[in-house]
Amino acid sequence: MLRNQDKVGARIQAWLERVNQTKEDELYFFNQTIEEVRGGACVRVHGREMLMFASYCYLGLLGHPKINAAAKAAIDKYGTGTHGVRLLAGTLTLHRELEETIARFKGTEDAITFSSGYVTNLTVISTMVGRHDVVICDKLNHASIVDGCMLSGADFVRFRHNDMADLERCLRQADSSAAKLVVVDAVFSMDGDLINLPRTAELCRQYNAWLMVDEAHSLGVLGKTGRGIEEHFGLESVIDLKMGTLSKTIPSVGGYLAGDKDLIHMFRHASRAFIFSAALPPAQAAAAQAALEVILEEPERVEALHQNARYFRNSLKQLSFDTMRTETAIVPVLCGPDERAYQMVKHCQHDDIFVLPVVSPAVPEGTARLRATVTAAHTSAEIDRALHSFESAGKKIGII
Repeated sequence: MLRNQDKVGARIQAWLERVNQTKEDELYFFNQTIEEVRGGACVRVHGREMLMFASYCYLGLLGHPKINAAAKAAIDKYGTGTHGVRLLAGTLTLHRELEETIARFKGTEDAITFSSGYVTNLTVISTMVGRHDVVICDKLNHASIVDGCMLSGADFVRFRHNDMADLERCLRQADSSAAKLVVVDAVFSMDGDLINLPRTAELCRQYNAWLMVDEAHSLGVLGKTGRGIEEHFGLESVIDLKMGTLSKTIPSVGGYLAGDKDLIHMFRHASRAFIFSAALPPAQAAAAQAALEVILEEPERVEALHQNARYFRNSLKQLSFDTMRTETAIVPVLCGPDERAYQMVKHCQHDDIFVLPVVSPAVPEGTARLRATVTAAHTSAEIDRALHSFESAGKKIGII
């Protein structure tokens, strides 16, 4: 039997062998260096100009003049960092202005920001619940939600993906005296589909459970004005904890939680990630605030995203690709075995279409896919060019 340290060594070696084999086969496409961003949908990689179809910049805000100017002005006024953690010497006027802007955008009383979206999920869940409580989440939730549930020490229960009957079973079986928190993604990042928010919210009210929704991929994406999943479903204030990121549609960094003022006040004094992490840099806070303002000032971006995503999804389906359950700008192209996904990417990148594979263990074996993302910045001609590349690659590999 291997000693503990030998087991760790074997694990490291197994990963190295897998990565090295992929590189030897010329199928390693991860960690590529973006040398330059050219316009909303083009990048330079390895000296080649490529169309970007792997970006989370859904509204094409990266490089927006107003956002860039806000970041530069913040550096001129405050410098490149802060004096420490928010609780002590790190809170700037910019931080509070950003949080007030987030609260208005999300229709809540207050908001709080953290250093990353991943950290936000870890700290929000582990602050809200602990031992003797119950946290319930969808089986396809993001890894950061899963890690937050495990970190909390609460009884961790998972229900079948978007299965409301199974969610009700979990709620019904939970200890009636325990605090209950239900956590779900708004848009599921691997499949592009939406949580059934109306029924989820109804069940949480019925069984006296708190509801937290991760809107990492729905802010700026869902709803007529991009305010997210509540606007999409025509609901108002059914989510208790509105979590999101500042690094996808919002071209900055960080995460946020929006909610009632008492709830947010508690997080300012009980969240370990808030108390013990340095504050957001001034430029990033200013950029995030400016981006939220641009979303409201330029509503045509949201409409353009909706049109582009609809055209891209429908066109792929007409070509006989399996796009799974997607309803959004995240468009999976199911390939099956990992090897097929790698080969699809190889063909597409040869055509200067920057798209990437998602393979096991990130998704179950046999469900490897290209996770293509379309943005408001793509033109019809650019989308058609990507579709042509997908069609050519799919026929060569035998996916369609």
